[in-house]
Amino acid sequence: MRISLIGAGNLATHLGLALNEKNHQIIQVFSKSEEHASDLGSRLNCPFCNDLSEIVPDADLYIIAVKDFAIKSVLESVDFGDHLVVHTSGSVPSSVFSNHCKNYGVLYPLQTFSKEKAVDFNGIPILIEANNAENIAILKNLASEISEKVIPLKSGQRLSVHLSAVFACNFVNHFYYIAEQLLRDQQLDFKLLKPIILETALKAVNNSPRLVQTGPAVRNEKLVMEEHLKMLSLYPEWERIYELISENIYNTHKTQNDIF
Repeated sequence: MRISLIGAGNLATHLGLALNEKNHQIIQVFSKSEEHASDLGSRLNCPFCNDLSEIVPDADLYIIAVKDFAIKSVLESVDFGDHLVVHTSGSVPSSVFSNHCKNYGVLYPLQTFSKEKAVDFNGIPILIEANNAENIAILKNLASEISEKVIPLKSGQRLSVHLSAVFACNFVNHFYYIAEQLLRDQQLDFKLLKPIILETALKAVNNSPRLVQTGPAVRNEKLVMEEHLKMLSLYPEWERIYELISENIYNTHKTQNDIF
């Protein structure tokens, strides 16, 4: 396919490279940042632009890989005609295309991306949606070339997946940051936690996370938690997070606590 890539961020970069490797032709890259557009255009060996009025009119597929709030602006600024247009967001419903496009859909890779870190798309779930069966088939065929896990989902289901990913990825990573800062305060290395992080993740993906929950909150060890809260008194926001999460863990496992 001849593909116009609207966006040059982390996701756009890896998706463009993956499709290019499968002999799809990225015919143009757009980004508001001329530097970013030029960089990705060079990597994909294609023209670039930083003005939406210069978007080519004859691509087979337009992939909008920009920040969620910018999707509507792109749709209002470009006449895509009858061509197929997709966005790559987990949280924006397909209804955003209403009154803007005749053929549209969603191509959402369920992964966190960093521009310079290589990604193997093969194991990444790609969630797709489209306005008709023909476009679903096009997107399924395209996505199947780079991933073994292509799943058609409605917008509401995709939003639930996105919300779950925020808990499982973004929130967890923020907790890693807090842990890193607490260790740094004591001149300790965050790498101390590497074995327990890996073991916890391995247990979570191979079992129900509820069944492998450990820690003082699930055991209702109040004295331990009080000591932790004393240490967190210098960090009021983290103290509140600790109290809220601990209470939720305890309430989730209250029946188990009562038994033992």
